[in-house]
Amino acid sequence: MRPSRSIPTLDDVAKKAGVSTATVSRCLNSPERVVQTTRKRVMKAVDALGYTPNFGARVMAAKRTFTIGAIIPTMENSIFARGLQAFQEALHTRGYTLLVSSTAYRPEVEEEQIRALVARGADGLLLIGHERDPALYRYLERQAVPALIAWAYAPDMQHPAIGFDNRAAMRLLAEEVIARGHRRIGVISATVKGNDRASERLEGIKDAASAHGIPPEHLCVIETPYGIETGADAMTQLMQELQPPTAVMCGNDVLAAGALRAARAMGLAVPEDVSVTGFDDIELARIVTPTLTTVHVPHREMGTKAAIALIGLVEGGPVGPPVELQISVELRESLGPAKSA
Repeated sequence: MRPSRSIPTLDDVAKKAGVSTATVSRCLNSPERVVQTTRKRVMKAVDALGYTPNFGARVMAAKRTFTIGAIIPTMENSIFARGLQAFQEALHTRGYTLLVSSTAYRPEVEEEQIRALVARGADGLLLIGHERDPALYRYLERQAVPALIAWAYAPDMQHPAIGFDNRAAMRLLAEEVIARGHRRIGVISATVKGNDRASERLEGIKDAASAHGIPPEHLCVIETPYGIETGADAMTQLMQELQPPTAVMCGNDVLAAGALRAARAMGLAVPEDVSVTGFDDIELARIVTPTLTTVHVPHREMGTKAAIALIGLVEGGPVGPPVELQISVELRESLGPAKSA
């Protein structure tokens, strides 16, 4: 028969470290409030004793689980990785744990995940984009679980948000493309149904084309799931048109990387034969050849600010207006003048 194991307590740690139980609690929950020498002594005692904080007691005392849920559309590429990393780091420094799930861009899966995270006691949720069934927002209100929207912004949004204007951002990039003489423009977009970011980026391109008198038939749009392979397939299809585009604008950098690969496979030089642009400015945009002209999204700033704002809501702070972050167009090698210019 195995001997019973004595479970160390908070009081045991305090005695071994020669401090009060309140100091031990501060070291574990708010380490930035404790001087470094004391913190090291306490943590040494924690390690020596193998102490594990009583999570259940903390939850009961605070009436919170100190858990935040984030539901993102995909984990298959790095579109959301940098922002989510900053979000997690900011949560961690404030004593919160992050639970992440993904939806594969399926609204019914997102609803399942929202309900599952609420059932597991998530104190708040980070959601991507604002387009979803209003009944879900009403459900979260009834459950008293605050939700913050990221990766999207509009001044008239009805819910707390920290993001950027996808439509205005893509219009800025389209203006740069048109300024270089491009009049036949191909677009490789994510499926716009149920994806407000994709639909707004497409509308941004249409806004710029309309403003410059480019007829709608000069915009050839292909909707496809995000991926390098799907981007390559769409690029091949566009360049086989009777009048192929002189520039191809992609809904994100992953699709654009696929477009660049397809161009090489077809023997096309970028940007001499066709220009290619992306959106997001993930690391991939700087390592592909040629380097990718794209829209820079402040992912880390967005993740950090979203965490701070969401914790504020969880802890009873006021609901502020939507916050717009600034984007920029990063001009690199993949965008050049139109071949006919």
